[in-house]
Amino acid sequence: MTDDIFLDHVADRLAALPSVRAVALGGSRAEGTHTPDSDWDVAVYYRGGFDPADLRAVGWDGEVSGIGDWGGGVFNGGAWLTIDGRHVDVHYRDLDVVDHELAEARQGRFHWEPLMFHFAGIPSYLLVAELAVNQVLRGTLPRPEYPRALREAAPPVWRDRAAATLHYAKSAYVRRGQATEVAGALATAALQTAHAVLAERGEWTTNEKRLLQRAGLRGIDTIMSRLRSDPDTLARAVTAAEELFKAAD
Repeated sequence: MTDDIFLDHVADRLAALPSVRAVALGGSRAEGTHTPDSDWDVAVYYRGGFDPADLRAVGWDGEVSGIGDWGGGVFNGGAWLTIDGRHVDVHYRDLDVVDHELAEARQGRFHWEPLMFHFAGIPSYLLVAELAVNQVLRGTLPRPEYPRALREAAPPVWRDRAAATLHYAKSAYVRRGQATEVAGALATAALQTAHAVLAERGEWTTNEKRLLQRAGLRGIDTIMSRLRSDPDTLARAVTAAEELFKAAD
């Protein structure tokens, strides 16, 4: 089965599920940055109640989560499937929540949520970013521009979080020579700063995979490579990171 036929097949099956109003392709395949072995990220947009049992009943191999099983926030569940030998991630997207977060983003409002595999967590406007960059396969979805109000509101929030992360690292970890904890703080603060940089530019991002590169912050790799378990070296690393982040734009 070719990729085009495969994607049509998956989109048709998902669009036929009860309450589903739209299906979209996301991730690297929507953005054209994928490799032949990249996963397929697909979102189902539903209105009203969505029952994951309907997805399980399709019969594809894999794990189908319940609503809210991925943390209960805006990233509210999904499935890891194998279809025709391809790895497919299905994300649940509640259109009522999407509508709310779109309205909030247009007013420059958002909130932060923790999410597995994301060092810096995610902003609630991730749902809006998906609308802007994903490829709609079935149904219709809005295609928002980056709101001016969000460009003004989001960067200082992210930069404050990065500064607080580094401040805590200096007070709690550096003086004890705890290199692992400092490394974690540096990685987290770098990604928080990267979110700020992209928001300042009005550029959407939906995950952290290429976030540092896009923000011009891969210099953090050199800083991290020099970490040692002594306070002086760790203090210099944090100072170097602060200078790197301050210069990022």
